Amino acid sequence: MTKLVVVGSVNMDIVTQVTKLPVPGETVKGLNTAYYPGGKGANQAVAAAMAGAEVAFVGAVGDDAYGPRLLVSLQEKGVRTGAVLHKQVRTGIAYINVDAAGENHIILSEGANGKLTPEDIADQSAAFDNVHGLLTQNEIPWETTVFALKLARSKGVFTCYNPAPVAPVPSELWPLIDLLVVNEHEAAQLTGLTADLTDEAARQAVEALLAQGADAVLLTLGEQGSLYADRRGEIVREPVFKVKAVDTTAAGDTFIGSFLTARLAGQTVRHSLRFASAASAIAVSRAGAQASIPDHAEIEAYLSEHAV
Repeated sequence: MTKLVVVGSVNMDIVTQVTKLPVPGETVKGLNTAYYPGGKGANQAVAAAMAGAEVAFVGAVGDDAYGPRLLVSLQEKGVRTGAVLHKQVRTGIAYINVDAAGENHIILSEGANGKLTPEDIADQSAAFDNVHGLLTQNEIPWETTVFALKLARSKGVFTCYNPAPVAPVPSELWPLIDLLVVNEHEAAQLTGLTADLTDEAARQAVEALLAQGADAVLLTLGEQGSLYADRRGEIVREPVFKVKAVDTTAAGDTFIGSFLTARLAGQTVRHSLRFASAASAIAVSRAGAQASIPDHAEIEAYLSEHAV
């Protein structure tokens, strides 16, 4: 079984359905509002746990009513929360608008996530022992993410970094990244290359990211599938399963958590990509973030019943 430690954010997502996303200065009518557990770190932790990994989550919640609700939700999904800290601030909140096509706008208020420090990670360093991989993102303070990557590397743990929301990556950090996972927009901002989703543009972006120092790069391209490449010369392009999207909020997080679980369990890159694509296809057909993420049995059933 894949054993992971996930260091990242945990939020309450306040999701409002709208007929169309507003432009600046415009007011639109909300059709329905619901509260869902979310946060990129927590979403990825849940995706990995649901896909079959043993997952320990390191993060922070606040002293409001959302904190306990979020911890219970993680626990119900099989994520261990003993390393989640409690801060004397409010819990992180994401305000999400979703239109009729399943596209979204998100405003993130970091709350307790912004108070997670390198010292906190050091205090929870036992969570990094005897695990196969670390998964982290950019919804906690930058210095905390860097410390987590360095700690994992010092313990010989495989590192997976998803720079979302995207921010420049210092040159000294690149050698700490075993697997970089980005979408086309993040790849464009990190490389300066236009992400127009063509095969040639995708390859150029991946090659540029490898040249900066990552050992392997996984580029997700929405409806155009995904592209994996590493320093050993393996290149795999995989299409997606066609599905009508209801809510794309956790699609990327589901893909990442599922891919890493399968890959670190010894599956081939291509199988891991197909496994992750099936998980994402199921997730976008449902509302909510963590509530939409399928379990291992659902993913395997989907793979057996659907062609790419």
